[in-house]
Amino acid sequence: MKLLIIGSNGQLGCDLMQQGLARQWRAAGADLPACDITRAESVDHTLASAAPLDLVINAAAYTAVDAAESHPQAAFAVNRDGVAVLARACSGLGLPLIHISTDYVFDGLQTRPYRPYDPIAPKGVYARSKAEGETELRRLLDHHVIVRTSWLFGVHGPNFVKTMLRLGKEMEILRVVDDQVGCPTYAGDLAGALLDIAAHLVRHADGWGTYHYCNQTAVTWYAFARRILTMARSYEQFKWNEIVPILTQHYPLPAPRPPYSVLDCGSLEAHFKITRRSWEPALREMLAQIYKK
Repeated sequence: MKLLIIGSNGQLGCDLMQQGLARQWRAAGADLPACDITRAESVDHTLASAAPLDLVINAAAYTAVDAAESHPQAAFAVNRDGVAVLARACSGLGLPLIHISTDYVFDGLQTRPYRPYDPIAPKGVYARSKAEGETELRRLLDHHVIVRTSWLFGVHGPNFVKTMLRLGKEMEILRVVDDQVGCPTYAGDLAGALLDIAAHLVRHADGWGTYHYCNQTAVTWYAFARRILTMARSYEQFKWNEIVPILTQHYPLPAPRPPYSVLDCGSLEAHFKITRRSWEPALREMLAQIYKK
């Protein structure tokens, strides 16, 4: 099987590349500056260079949630217009596309896990740009799968886990919001699920549509931070001695966050026969990898 991973140098893209090669697939990677999804000629060249292909996975995105509020053109260029460019190119070549989206498309006012076809209500520039990217993909390419995920962390790239490890070495008291609830998602687990989906699509050519994937067990950022730093203490000494729960209103940021964004992954599990684990063993696995390095 031959697949192309757009955004191959990112947090998720690195795991996709590693796991694709571990499966002995022909996994080609593309990222900036060689592949710019906002430019049709760049995408066309990338697809032609990687041909023949069975499938494309788009892991490229503008993910600077707060920066998007002051740079909306950049966010929409990648998250909406870039997705449209990819969708048109894949449509012209008859290639299926798996695209990664986000829990931020929901407003977070629900009290039960969000299903893939629940109404969306994005708040903020980043959220709207990702939601409009989904709309463009559905409009332009029938053979697609959208996978929304949440609270991504992993070995590669910046993320909440690495931020907590850094702050735990710099500060005695950490203050972390305790009124936002979601499910952390390990990039390695998401990558494995996406490759399982890719294999199914190439083999069976069914299951097109929108799905959710995250690790099991809902948690607040505060509880997640406590677990991160408690686990990491077995590897190194930290300066922190207290983590204080705070409200979102006491830690104002430019972009709004959904207060509740737990995702219902039932349809993905059922159709693609994928089993999800809790984020805790995944976190343990990540810490073992980064401290080994």
